[in-house]
Amino acid sequence: MDIGNRIKQLRMKKNLTLEELADRCELTKGFLSQLERNLASPSISTLEDIIEVLGISMASFFKEEDKEPQVFTQEDFYVKENNDSIITWLVPNAQKNEMEPILYELSPGSKTFEIKPYEGEEFGYVLRGKLTLVNVSRDSKTDIKKGETFYLNGNDEHYLSNESDKIVRFLWICTPPVF
Repeated sequence: MDIGNRIKQLRMKKNLTLEELADRCELTKGFLSQLERNLASPSISTLEDIIEVLGISMASFFKEEDKEPQVFTQEDFYVKENNDSIITWLVPNAQKNEMEPILYELSPGSKTFEIKPYEGEEFGYVLRGKLTLVNVSRDSKTDIKKGETFYLNGNDEHYLSNESDKIVRFLWICTPPVF
């Protein structure tokens, strides 16, 4: 573990200068600077003092932060094929996140499941074909063509359908996840 860098990150997060932290820990500014650059090593007692001033526990200081992946490849995707659709989850375990992006392929004459009113929002981008947004609550239909987007809140019951004779492919992102 890079103790010096960890001390520096926490100090900066608390908006403390080297001098302010040194004064509160009864250390010299020069010694603290050497610690942050890993040119010196603190005693356990000194490290405890620094950590206490920074307002965290020794356990929190040494806890490694989870490094969640930020880039995903096709090997990470989860694909579910039905008779009338192919749904590809683009981010593994996205249901634990604030939003869930999926790639959806819908066969001619098919529709997605109906989404009941919920607290959230949806965004979509049509990659191929023509999609129809059916708002059940308002008894309306809107066509969305390739290159067009849709954005809606979850106040209305709705679904998406493919009323054409070709496969429609679109990116669909919901927050929070509803799939």
